[in-house]
Amino acid sequence: MNEAAKEIMNNFTEVVLAYGESDEYSFVFKKNAKLFNRREDKILSCVLSLFSSAYVFHWPKFFGPDNPLKQIPSFDARIVLYPSLEDLKNYLSWRQVDTHINNLYNTTFWSLVKLSTP
Repeated sequence: MNEAAKEIMNNFTEVVLAYGESDEYSFVFKKNAKLFNRREDKILSCVLSLFSSAYVFHWPKFFGPDNPLKQIPSFDARIVLYPSLEDLKNYLSWRQVDTHINNLYNTTFWSLVKLSTP
């Protein structure tokens, strides 16, 4: 997914930040972005399309040509306009906290699984 996000960053120069965790990615566009005349549907469909195709394209690089995808991946997407920089900061802070909580949960869960497996 990181490689797919790099493709977004390289192809959409008005993206200034990408944040990914688990199966989710957030892309922050410049406040004054002019991409596709700011048409939400066009931006959404093009970013989602490139992300999806880049994910499939780069799969063999990480998992090898002998380990093909078992099903066609799909991603959902949405565009959110945050009214202020403070609101955007709060959203990204929440994402970071959520990442931390998920990491703690998963680390604890799998440690307990390992302890209980003979």
